[in-house]
Amino acid sequence: MNIGPYALANNVFVAPMAGVTDRPFRQLCKQLGAGYAVSEMVTSRRDLWDSLKTSRRANHEGEVAPIAVQIAGTDARMMADAAAYNVDRGAQIIDINMGCPAKKVCSKWAGSALMQDETLALQIVEAVVAACAPHRVPVTLKMRTGWAQGHKNALTIARAAESAGVQMLTVHGRTREQGYKGLAEYDTIAAVKAALRIPVVANGDIDSPEKAREVLAYTGADAVMIGRAAQGRPWIFREVAHFLATGSLLAPPLVAEVKRLLLDHLLEHYTLYGDFTGVRTARKHIGWYVKSLPGGEAFRAQMNLLKDCEAQLQAVTDYFDALGARMDRVPAGNAHGERGDANVAPEAEMNKDNKEEAAA
Repeated sequence: MNIGPYALANNVFVAPMAGVTDRPFRQLCKQLGAGYAVSEMVTSRRDLWDSLKTSRRANHEGEVAPIAVQIAGTDARMMADAAAYNVDRGAQIIDINMGCPAKKVCSKWAGSALMQDETLALQIVEAVVAACAPHRVPVTLKMRTGWAQGHKNALTIARAAESAGVQMLTVHGRTREQGYKGLAEYDTIAAVKAALRIPVVANGDIDSPEKAREVLAYTGADAVMIGRAAQGRPWIFREVAHFLATGSLLAPPLVAEVKRLLLDHLLEHYTLYGDFTGVRTARKHIGWYVKSLPGGEAFRAQMNLLKDCEAQLQAVTDYFDALGARMDRVPAGNAHGERGDANVAPEAEMNKDNKEEAAA
């Protein structure tokens, strides 16, 4: 499939996640089979563009094209300016955030809160499309099924967005009211796909190759977008892409490969964030990698006490060397979607990371 002039490698995408989908993580997911990845959301507030957090999110050095940046805000003019700002810094696709359920975002009427005001939502879409058109930069939109169970208006907004020039639409199969609780529903996504001509992407609870195939078949969507199931398991993209192409499941990754992937990920992470912030914000990634692995919880508790990069790298090396002496491959359950409480949104952990980042 294509987004504007950009031909994508496949139809298995990385969802934008605050505190997770930074440049090192996006690069890793693309390396492991993701056909497309969207950045963490960048604020439309001009007074924050020079902040350390925003400058990191706008850093695309060495990133494989197409470079997609998600922007968030509540004012049409500010959102248009934010789109232009990010295009000037290398964004090749602009994604509008109308799906984030976080309280600190929705309390400012941004994210999925915009779905309560269809007029404002359309004004923002039109302004961003107009700002991107002279640069021939496609605009996409990510949203939820609606604000609440009794207010599902995804189809209405989707039709208006397509008419305004949006070139791809992603729908998370939950309302804002649900957050990440309960189960995603796919009937709304199917209805949106049936009504639109532009590509539609299904998002929500896609945590295995089999589930990806089921959702694509049920909704008729053009692609799937995977978020939380990729945390600590970035190889899920090659697993899903391989299964969709061949109908067969890949073997779980070798312990030695997971060790190499994590160490490489950490080195890129430290380069972006620096030693002080890097070692602290890396903890959540390491915790996700070892979750459900033998001795993983004990290792995570020990690792969270380490305060320098060298010690963190050595601890990861020692853990996976010991694991590799016991088994060649990671357990199949860990490799194929049994994530337990990982399905709870890690907002508290992300907020903690953001505070540490600001302090740095």
